[in-house]
Amino acid sequence: MNSTTAAELAAAAEAINGYQRRIGRLAATTPGDEADLLTAIYEAERALGVAEKSIRRAVRLASKR
Repeated sequence: MNSTTAAELAAAAEAINGYQRRIGRLAATTPGDEADLLTAIYEAERALGVAEKSIRRAVRLASKR
């Protein structure tokens, strides 16, 4: 891999981090009586966190080459 790949991956990780923060803010403003919606929002937030972590690992691996 080259530095372009690492840069593209890093940019994607940053974008996903931004989406995760946006989703987190939505959860904070969703009424507590919307349990199913809150559950779905938290699941999405968690999934985005896992995706970001995976991409950051790929950045580290791409940067080594």
